[in-house]
Amino acid sequence: MNMIIKPLKHAILLACVSLTTPAYALDKPATMDEMWQVIRAQQKQIDELRNQHHAVEKSSNTDTPSSEPVATKSANTDVKNLERKTDVLSQEVEKLRTNLAIPEEAKYKSAYGLGPAASKIYAAGKGLSIGGYGQASYQAKVDDKGTESDNADLERIVLYAGYKFTDHILFNSEIEFEHGTTGEGAEEKGEVSVEFAALDFFINQKANIRAGLVLMPMGFINTIHEPPFYFGNNRPEVEQRIIPSTWREVGVGLFGELLPNLTYTTYVTNALNAKEFGSSGIREGRGSGTEAKAESFGYIARLDYAPPQIPGLSVGGSAYVGNSGQDQTFVGKKVDAFTQLYEGHLQWKYRGLEFRALGSWGSIGNADLLSQAKGEVIGSENFGWYTELGYDIMPHLFANSTQYLAPFFRYERLDTVAKAPGSIGVLADDPHQDWEIFQVGLQYKPIPNVVVKADYRNRVAKDENTNPLSDDFNLGFGFIF
Repeated sequence: MNMIIKPLKHAILLACVSLTTPAYALDKPATMDEMWQVIRAQQKQIDELRNQHHAVEKSSNTDTPSSEPVATKSANTDVKNLERKTDVLSQEVEKLRTNLAIPEEAKYKSAYGLGPAASKIYAAGKGLSIGGYGQASYQAKVDDKGTESDNADLERIVLYAGYKFTDHILFNSEIEFEHGTTGEGAEEKGEVSVEFAALDFFINQKANIRAGLVLMPMGFINTIHEPPFYFGNNRPEVEQRIIPSTWREVGVGLFGELLPNLTYTTYVTNALNAKEFGSSGIREGRGSGTEAKAESFGYIARLDYAPPQIPGLSVGGSAYVGNSGQDQTFVGKKVDAFTQLYEGHLQWKYRGLEFRALGSWGSIGNADLLSQAKGEVIGSENFGWYTELGYDIMPHLFANSTQYLAPFFRYERLDTVAKAPGSIGVLADDPHQDWEIFQVGLQYKPIPNVVVKADYRNRVAKDENTNPLSDDFNLGFGFIF
């Protein structure tokens, strides 16, 4: 009998030790399914121990029918304790499978080309993930040029909501409330929009599928537009008027990592709508997922590379092409309105230094007919570029501080009518679309996900006599969660 009881006690002791060993001392299962496999294995071990216990108990009753041996009582107690601990572990794992994925200590990190708050779902084990951001600002005109007034604005409050169905399928979305109110349906007074809403299907590192309302992967701001991650209260004008951020369309495509540090994204989407193009650019031609015209398609691709030899450096570019005519008539003719947009970008973050440079060029086919139909000049070519530099000076003021304080400078040059399609009537050049912007400011982060911003912009249009632009001072704050 002792030969049976001793191995039984050793087995129970080993099982109890394995359950009470700290998590950091064990190999962590990679997925929830693996955790359930561990629990099933433990349950099988309990069944085997119970059977061995019954065999020992039966043998003990045959030898000493008057009382239960101490060893048998101890073994019975150990089996019950093991069962209880396994039940508790099962309940906790079930909670992890169903609970909201809101960690006590948020770790913000970009993933798959999205901003850190929008990327929270990718780090979730399973289930629902909530994130978001917001920003507000006060803008004061500092000269008498222009017709704009001083204003205070809750620019946007945004909610990210994602759901991880399995380790291979997830949904992610962004819902934006602009300007504090929807104001009788007037877009200028505010609107509620779905900025993106897509399903991701993870296949392997090199090729994964995304489908839905997708952010077009062009430039810096279009995909990562949370306020702590760009300088100034206003997004760069180049990435609003030349690259029409926030630009999203309904489509499907692939994304992944072709080689170490070399990532790509490519989509097929509904094309732009040339009926909405104007002298200020192609921005209003976005479909934005609202019954967008899809008689023709647009094609976009992006590559980014982060060379390991230069820490903090990333370079890349993207291209969009597609017919924007959408089978519509312009001054009695159906045209392709073939639209192209290309951009290249560079970013370097190193020891408090942050440097960005971006350049973009585009062209619009049949711009003469589009201009005649619209009644204003639409550029057959457009361009824009900017460069900016910031530096975190807080370590030089307070050596042990974890806060951030960076003065910055940005220069922009853009022209939505870089080349007019003709020389008479509405086809003449529009010099008011030729802009130059100088901007200086200060960025302060008491913690990484809250930012306070102050900046001054000097905006100059080539046509300063008939329609000048005002300089402005901006003060605001932003946050992510």
